Amino acid sequence: MFQPVNSKVDFARQEENILEFWRREGIFKKSIDERSNCPRFVLYEGPPTANGNPGIHHVLSRVFKDVIPRYKVMKGYYAPRIAGWDTHGLPVEIGVEKELGFTSKSDIEKYGIAKFNAMCRDSVFRYLKEWNAMTERIAYWCDMEHPYITMDNNYIESGWWIIKQLWERGLVYKGYKTAAHCPRCGTSLSSHEVALGYKDDIEDPSVYIKFRVAPDAVGKISDKLADKPVFLMAWTTTPWTLPGNTALAVSATSEYSIVEAGCEYIIMATALLGTVGLADNPVVLKLKGSKLVGIPYQPLYNPHKYGVERLSFKKPGSPEMEVQPADDNLTYHVLATDFVSMEDGTGIVHIAPAFGEADFEVGMQQGIDFVQHVDLQGRIIGNYSFAGKFVKKADSLIMEELKASGALFHSDKIRHTYPFCWRCDTPLLYYVKQSWYIRTTAVKDRLIEGNNRINWYPEHIKEGRFGDWLKNNVDWAFSRERYWGTPLPVWQCESCGRQECIGSMKELEEKEGFSGFKQPVDLHRPYVDELTFDCSCCNGKMKRVPEVIDCWFDSGAMPVAQYHYPFENSTLLTDGRFPADYICEAVDQTRGWFYSLHALSVLLFDQPCYKNVICLGHILDARGEKMSKTRGNVVEVWPVLNKYGADALRWYLFTASPPGNARRFSEQLVSEVTHKFMLTLWNTYSFFVLYANIDNYNPLTETSSAIPSTLDRWIISELNKLIADVDKALDTYNPTEAGRRLEGFVEDLSNWYVRRSRRRFWKSENDVDKLSAYATLYECLVTLTKLVAPFIPFMAEELYQNLVRSVDKNAPLSVHLTEFPVADKTKIDENLSADIRLAIKLSSLGRAARSRAQVKVRQPLAKVQVKLLSGSERASLGRVKSQVLDELNVKDIEVIEDISEAESAGFVIESDGGYSVTVNPEICPELLKEGLAREIVHRLQTMRKEAGFEISDHIATYYEGGEYVEQVMRDYADYIKHETLSDEIQSGVPSAGVHSESYKISGYEMKLGVVKVTS
Repeated sequence: MFQPVNSKVDFARQEENILEFWRREGIFKKSIDERSNCPRFVLYEGPPTANGNPGIHHVLSRVFKDVIPRYKVMKGYYAPRIAGWDTHGLPVEIGVEKELGFTSKSDIEKYGIAKFNAMCRDSVFRYLKEWNAMTERIAYWCDMEHPYITMDNNYIESGWWIIKQLWERGLVYKGYKTAAHCPRCGTSLSSHEVALGYKDDIEDPSVYIKFRVAPDAVGKISDKLADKPVFLMAWTTTPWTLPGNTALAVSATSEYSIVEAGCEYIIMATALLGTVGLADNPVVLKLKGSKLVGIPYQPLYNPHKYGVERLSFKKPGSPEMEVQPADDNLTYHVLATDFVSMEDGTGIVHIAPAFGEADFEVGMQQGIDFVQHVDLQGRIIGNYSFAGKFVKKADSLIMEELKASGALFHSDKIRHTYPFCWRCDTPLLYYVKQSWYIRTTAVKDRLIEGNNRINWYPEHIKEGRFGDWLKNNVDWAFSRERYWGTPLPVWQCESCGRQECIGSMKELEEKEGFSGFKQPVDLHRPYVDELTFDCSCCNGKMKRVPEVIDCWFDSGAMPVAQYHYPFENSTLLTDGRFPADYICEAVDQTRGWFYSLHALSVLLFDQPCYKNVICLGHILDARGEKMSKTRGNVVEVWPVLNKYGADALRWYLFTASPPGNARRFSEQLVSEVTHKFMLTLWNTYSFFVLYANIDNYNPLTETSSAIPSTLDRWIISELNKLIADVDKALDTYNPTEAGRRLEGFVEDLSNWYVRRSRRRFWKSENDVDKLSAYATLYECLVTLTKLVAPFIPFMAEELYQNLVRSVDKNAPLSVHLTEFPVADKTKIDENLSADIRLAIKLSSLGRAARSRAQVKVRQPLAKVQVKLLSGSERASLGRVKSQVLDELNVKDIEVIEDISEAESAGFVIESDGGYSVTVNPEICPELLKEGLAREIVHRLQTMRKEAGFEISDHIATYYEGGEYVEQVMRDYADYIKHETLSDEIQSGVPSAGVHSESYKISGYEMKLGVVKVTS
């Protein structure tokens, strides 16, 4: 009937066979096509870049993306899934630069942008074969043959259309942003690149600088200070930024002191006076930092006197700036921020908005001045005495000049951590540069409101990491001064400076004087840079600006760009493909893809483009440390897949921890999952097939006479509860909870139902009780194949093909083409469930008590005593008493109210959650004999296996031993015969033709022999 099942299974090899079956039969395609008339379920695939080998973190996100659509398909949804590839951006460029040995942008331009970008294009799919192989091997079902690709012309054109929509609404402008800038390479670095280059113990200056309070403002602080100049003292480790100072920051709630220092007054934080040797100086006045806010002070360097522009932010919160007129009497002001530390420095922070993200944010939010006195090569500009020097070389010259002017209070050295360019080892500068911005702040409230309509898993991300990001939203700097990316579709007149945004290729072609596309059309640099047309205002030439677009914009455009909307698929917004029902990536995407998707969708359509998000925590190594190549703790994917199979890996990732938590990962942890869950399920399945084949059980014909036992009714009740719980968990995007419920059920099925039912399968007659056991276990296993199918698709398929397709060729071809089970709530019996839970609880405590008493379970005991939570449980225990007696191998159970008497009698007691079980370790002689008989049965069963006998084979048993052994064999002969299928038991072991072993059991020497009886 069923194909025989080997209990020693090789899951990895088995999965390869299943993969071939899916390929041959086109199961993924069938799962889509068969539901084409059903309601849609839409997954957006976050596009990875295929210029490197996929890692374990990619497996994590892919299996979580896979599990929900698989479930939805089985629930009757039409769920085509389209793969995507992110092909632009700095990571791609860096890879090519390393290949070519380049260290700067000038190297690229000498080499030629066309040749460089051609190499970028070639590199992005260099590992496509590895990605496709990994994707198929882990059973992530997604259309890899027709993916969207961000470098395709159609995709780029949709991106242009988006920018044109925003341009026409005044939401695109040119402003400034802070970046970690490498002056040697001439480019900004991403945050993950910055992290690669940190160095410890770097020596830098540590200088304390005095900024003089404007004389006419001293009275605003106190009339007591009129007799001497007053200075605000700040601390910095970057003297080269001091010419760019335009504000000083204090902590509004902290205390500041004004101390007398010779012929001047100095203001700094009270708590830090000792760090600069002023703790013993006379204190003239103490005041809160809030009293200093707005106080004007004189700049160390008035930029107008040194040939440097002074800009100012047009309005708070916007990076747009305008040039300010010269002012010989220029002053700056004190402001309050929340990042001023009382742990080091002076409690007054020097603010230079041109250098440093925090400084720039403060400057932008408070609308202060902006002075940029350093060029992109890291050299001082203007006519300072130190102009032309690299910033680090200028430090000493600036300090000498400030010392001469009396502004330097004290200088020293400090050793700290500082970021260097990981490519060329140059110190990085946090540098504010002009960029193109999308005015996301204009729709901040709509972004927040849209977020309220999204279901986040875990929920705290909504108001936490993602919600905070939206509440503190700043305009999106989306341009890059690079080469390989979607070109920014803005053309500027070389004569009059007029700018125009282009939204399509057709729009370009229709421009007066358009230079024309070269064939084949490539919308990348340098070809797009060559496209010109006539200015409609002055007849000058309109030429594209040099920037390309942030690759996060590319990925955020995928809801429309993957369909070349609006140029094709005009019904996209109304036919069910938008918005997505589900997206899933790691937590770092809250400020990456999750944000770019949300921002563009709200900007374009005033609504979110996804409804549900699973936000994944990171994968750590077995010790809880972040994986990295430098640490040597990165786990390679293929060795794990080849050894344990994809199902084991998938199951571990689903159940190890909730999706939002970080999860530890190692090969050993996957191995534990294999043994704990998968082998338990497999062995239960193997057990069923073994006995069903012995008895020629046919589930299609043996349907009418089965009468369920109490145990059958219980497991069917539990099964229907499981269906409801798993359905609910998956419907609410909680695969972890669903997986853990499945683990619990499989444990109960194997270690309670099957173990308690073994005798029903063993007995020779096919009576009603035996048929009920078969029918019940078969129903559980077939239902499980469907419940676990979204999680462990290979094993589910293997079980389904043997349990279902082998007996019913009219059944769906694959488990993945079946419908998800529906709970029959009429079969759920909560009282029965409570009864069995009590039996399991008491049995568990009883086994633990026996173990502590060093009494084997095979040794019968006269009785155990149990303490229950309440008197009402006595009736429940009465209903399951026989099961507990059998589980604990005892003759009776006594319910007691107090365990103190048992304690004083020296009984062994095990307690948990208000329940207790006591065991008397003293055993009477008759029970000792029965215990020996059970041990002998155990040895004979082992010998049957060792001799290679089939489960159904009858045997003859032989023994040799002393008088006590002889007596036990006589007294318990019927029991031994029944348990071991022995037709006869004879004294004396033949010297030949018998499988024999010698044992010493409970102190008694004996020899046992077995031989198969031929009919």
